[in-house]
Amino acid sequence: MKGYYKLRGKALEILGTQLPDKLYYHSIEHTMEVLKHCNYRIKREKIPVREAKVLRLGALLHDIGFTVSNVNHEEKGSQIAEALMKEFGLGLKEIRLVQGLIMATRIPQSPKNRLERILCDSDLDYLGRADFYQVSDLLYKELKCYDMVHSKLEWNKIQIKFLESHRYHTDFSIRNRQPGKRKRIVELKNSVELPKKN
Repeated sequence: MKGYYKLRGKALEILGTQLPDKLYYHSIEHTMEVLKHCNYRIKREKIPVREAKVLRLGALLHDIGFTVSNVNHEEKGSQIAEALMKEFGLGLKEIRLVQGLIMATRIPQSPKNRLERILCDSDLDYLGRADFYQVSDLLYKELKCYDMVHSKLEWNKIQIKFLESHRYHTDFSIRNRQPGKRKRIVELKNSVELPKKN
């Protein structure tokens, strides 16, 4: 795929220098974590080279909109991705596929094909992992900076609601992450001691 490696380098440069400091969760580290999980799926599922590059670009660019705004960042990221991909000579077909990947990660997630399902599950892989609390604490810290959440109790109630509404989309995540996510829901509910409904 023409221009792929130069585009990858440019995306990493932008993420490394232009993301606001208070993005404790939506950082370049998060992007690299998502890319790592996509790479694992690419190898595991033997995804063809061209599709693999599209998926990797989707992973690299899915949060690049945060360099502009934390509101509607997927739309902003989709526009940035199109401009960058055109600059490095990628075709319209690849551009639309990557834009689809970026938009699929918008909450609530709406993946329409295999690559989108993989990216969505890679993006929220931590929900079912052992390091859930470490990662979610970074998101809490970030949201507090943007005045979007005000206390740990409020945050835990938000997390319960989110975890209960979230669905994984791939067999791998349903098998390997869903059980951990169910445990987190129980733990969080115990921590906030939600009153029983009559």
